[in-house]
Amino acid sequence: MTPAESLVELASLPHIMRLCLYFLLITSYTVYMLTLTSLGELIAGKRKSLGLSQAALAKRAAIGHSTLDALENNRAGELGFTKITRILSVLGMELKLQQESSRRPTLEDLMEEERDDQGLDRRH
Repeated sequence: MTPAESLVELASLPHIMRLCLYFLLITSYTVYMLTLTSLGELIAGKRKSLGLSQAALAKRAAIGHSTLDALENNRAGELGFTKITRILSVLGMELKLQQESSRRPTLEDLMEEERDDQGLDRRH
């Protein structure tokens, strides 16, 4: 299972289970820098979980199928911000920027982030 598939599965867990897993992750928290490779894996995992083909996602995001294929299979040297945000938007995802921090998040930090995410979820 790829890291992207693991994250997609994690998102489908009940809220309380996610909080427990987040708490366990605090003990091994490291600063994570998103790379184009890991972004491609995340996009592929989310696309598959939604039952979309590469062709369907590429069409909805108004990008070339070969561009999406290269991104998902670690062959994209560079990819513009606009294309990435269009892909993420179709998948119902977004990039989140935050100030770099050297401290580990507390359980309260993670719970607050989860509450914020729930407030933005239009399904509730």
